[in-house]
Amino acid sequence: MSGQPDIVIIGSGVGGATVAAGLAATGAEILILETGGHIEDRPENRDQRAIFQRGHFRPDETWFEADGTGFNPGNYYNVGGNSKFYGAVLTRYRREDFAEMQHLDGVSPAWPIAYEELEPWYGLAEDLYQVRGALGEDPTEPTHSKPYGLKPVADEPAVAKVRARLKAKGVHPFSLPLGVDIERWLAKGKTPWDAHPNSFDGKMDAETAALASALKHGNVKLQTGSRVTRLETGPDGRIVAVHYVRNGEAAVLKPKLVILSAGAVQSAVLLLRSANDSNPNGLANRSDQLGRNFMNHNSTAVIAMSPWFRNDSVYQKSFGFNDFYLSDGEGGPPLGNVQLLGRISGTILKGAMPSVPEWLLNLTTAHSIDFYAMSEDLPSPESRVTVDGERIVLKWVRSNWQAHERLVAKLKQVLRSAGFPLVVSRAFDKRTPSHQCGTVRMGTDPKDAPLDVFCRAFDHPNLFVVDASFLPTSAAVNPALTIAAQALRVADHIAEKDLAA
Repeated sequence: MSGQPDIVIIGSGVGGATVAAGLAATGAEILILETGGHIEDRPENRDQRAIFQRGHFRPDETWFEADGTGFNPGNYYNVGGNSKFYGAVLTRYRREDFAEMQHLDGVSPAWPIAYEELEPWYGLAEDLYQVRGALGEDPTEPTHSKPYGLKPVADEPAVAKVRARLKAKGVHPFSLPLGVDIERWLAKGKTPWDAHPNSFDGKMDAETAALASALKHGNVKLQTGSRVTRLETGPDGRIVAVHYVRNGEAAVLKPKLVILSAGAVQSAVLLLRSANDSNPNGLANRSDQLGRNFMNHNSTAVIAMSPWFRNDSVYQKSFGFNDFYLSDGEGGPPLGNVQLLGRISGTILKGAMPSVPEWLLNLTTAHSIDFYAMSEDLPSPESRVTVDGERIVLKWVRSNWQAHERLVAKLKQVLRSAGFPLVVSRAFDKRTPSHQCGTVRMGTDPKDAPLDVFCRAFDHPNLFVVDASFLPTSAAVNPALTIAAQALRVADHIAEKDLAA
């Protein structure tokens, strides 16, 4: 790439990689800046002791809670971002998630666009990420203008038995829409993919799906080891320079457009740290909403056990159910989504239960099946990301927890009725922002939101923020596909309004 790029994309996670894929065919010179490097094909990628007991891939980083307590966040810095470790569940938000929804603990506000506006882009995102799924199994599934292009990942025999038991109890299990080439994944090693890093092993993440597509075009380049430190604005509010550090050397780029896709926490942090005389509270912050409305799903691992059940599955993560998604099943408020976790082994459990012998944990998990309960976290201006010098401060005001507890109780009841007499649960640490979102939300009024409905900053016409930051609500399903769909929609808008001019 000669001279200055037309577009700089900061971050190569789902948002950044997907918008790059959407813009690649325009011919614009695109440079993607990524803080980290590629995840190499190493034995640790499938070594559960390395991953779950020794924290081999955990970042060398400390964030802080509002009271000054430090913690090591579940944030990863590598090509493909957090998607390299994700469970590859690529679910659409339900149609109802785009409208105002009353919850037990408050109101989930309406989106500034309807489901129908995003629906075509959902289909394109499913194609890009090679999603495997099936329609007609989930009563809450919104309208699809076209079917999935690939058949769902099959249940393993033990998992199929549990699906049948749940159906017999009136539950509606559906095949999870997954971005996984299962044959390719298992050919590399007989492990689950949930939380396991991917090095072109069959998981369709931001690098292997979207970025790989973008980099087929000669006008798109990726530059690793490049940490952006500040965005500089001109008198008219436009971004005139991107300052970054590479190999210890400071550097500057002056693109026509900047697309920030560093993740909901880091995108907010960069905008806050880019404060200047014209924008003393950070960029894109006329609304005073920058960094606010941080959301992270309420989530719990639920393990069902029976001495008469033998689980010899390898990956397990193939179905979920939404019977309590739009209501509690009895006419009450919505509770959330239930889906299988990747197969939990004794080796994995040992990381959370270090005092228990691994052989005993293996004996237990041989007779268990593992679920993930997920409930919506409602946006609140008091739940926020701030900076204190070099410190990142995350104040998460958890909401809707009572509804989540009801979801876990409902799930336990269902599992006991399906033949699992012992069901235990453990909530995920509130300091692990695995589904972080909402800190630079989109809206229709610059008084209430930093971004418009195409993720363009109201205050900076050549700045877009395209990652989980823009999400007005968290819903109660995995956010990756919704981020990808909006990224493709934004790319089309940029191509038409900014590059065609």
